[in-house]
Amino acid sequence: KSAGVKGIHKVPAGRFAKHVERVGVDAVTIVGFECGGHPGMDDVTSLILVPLAAQAVRIPVVAAGGFGDARGFVAALSLGAEAVLMGTRFMATEECPAHPNFKRWLLDLTERDTVILERSIRNAGRFIRNKAAETVLKMEEEGATLEELLPHISGLKSRKVLTEGDLDAGVVSCGEVIGLIKDIKPVKEVIEDIIQGARDICERLHLQSLSTAPIRK
Repeated sequence: KSAGVKGIHKVPAGRFAKHVERVGVDAVTIVGFECGGHPGMDDVTSLILVPLAAQAVRIPVVAAGGFGDARGFVAALSLGAEAVLMGTRFMATEECPAHPNFKRWLLDLTERDTVILERSIRNAGRFIRNKAAETVLKMEEEGATLEELLPHISGLKSRKVLTEGDLDAGVVSCGEVIGLIKDIKPVKEVIEDIIQGARDICERLHLQSLSTAPIRK
């Protein structure tokens, strides 16, 4: 803080948002069950978590998990968030350094092609359902220990998927919003589309509200 750095802490529940506000962070990101990566152990969606966090703290709330286009952005604002954090959407961009095989693979995935792993070690995370993920899931069902799981959830194996395009080499985080992503664009175009789309949505909703408003004489 003395250097002017802003701290934004990511949490999976409103009770944690209140704690990080007390210890002095500048903003908090709340991640719903839809997110890629680690959504916590409670399995609560962004639609519930974002307003809970927004009403629990005074610092700005950033919504994450399930947001990837203008519709989600406007929804997040309506739920009380000040901004959105998007990870999966930016994996499918021209600037993303991932292997072309991986990015093409993303476009073929649907919202049903992710799976929650690492629940048995209380580190639940959402990953793409590939052979590596299926192996980890089966090991967990059979009671594998952390030590037994580590070689299969290693970040080094995940990196092989991303950098070499070997799609079954390891587990890779991905959100359910992948079902909405059907193109690979420059980052600038993704952001501009979201901003313009949000303006169009707000204008449409405003006009609709005016057209249905009761007329008072």
